[in-house]
Amino acid sequence: MLDFDVVSCLVNEQAPDFEDVSALVKNDPKATISLKDFDGKWVILFSYPLDFTFVCPTEIKELMAKAPEFAKIGVQPILISTDSAFTHLAWQKEIGECPYPWIADTNHEVSDAFGILKEDQGITFRATIIIDPKGIVQSVQINNLPVGRNVDEILRTVQAFQEAAKGKLVPCNWKPGDKTLN
Repeated sequence: MLDFDVVSCLVNEQAPDFEDVSALVKNDPKATISLKDFDGKWVILFSYPLDFTFVCPTEIKELMAKAPEFAKIGVQPILISTDSAFTHLAWQKEIGECPYPWIADTNHEVSDAFGILKEDQGITFRATIIIDPKGIVQSVQINNLPVGRNVDEILRTVQAFQEAAKGKLVPCNWKPGDKTLN
C-alpha cells in the first residue's frame, strides 16, 4: 500500500534521482536519461497511465502543441508511463512526434520513487511534478485516471513558481503579466 505521506513530503524536497533510465529520445527507443541531464532547468515530470488509451493522447497532444511556450520559459517536460520505449515509439506514430524525452518506466523505479505508481494496476497516475533548476520539487498534482489535466494551467503554475523563485508572493488567479503581492 502506498504511503501517502511520501507524496506530500516531496514538495520542498530534493527530487528523487534517477539515472540512466530507459527512454524514447528523438525516436531512439534505446536511449537513456538521468535527472542530472536537466540540472539548471525547470522540469515537468508528466506521468500518464498508458499508451494507446483515450484521455492520454488529449493531454500529450496539447503538451506537444505548447512546446514553443515551454521552451520560451525554459521548461523541460519529461513524459513517463510504465510502457516500454518501443511502445512509446509505436504510439508516437499515431499521435505525432514528441519533442520531449519519454521515460519507459517498465520496472516502476521512477514512478515508485515519486509516489505516482498505481501499484494494483502497475501503471502511473496522471501526475504533474514541477522541479526547479536546483532539483527541488515545487509542486505535485495527482489526478485519478479518468480526468485529464489542463496544460495551460500547468504553464501558468510553472510561471508562478518562476516568479516565486525571484522572491515574489504570487496571489490566487495570478497570470503572467499580473502584479505579485510584493
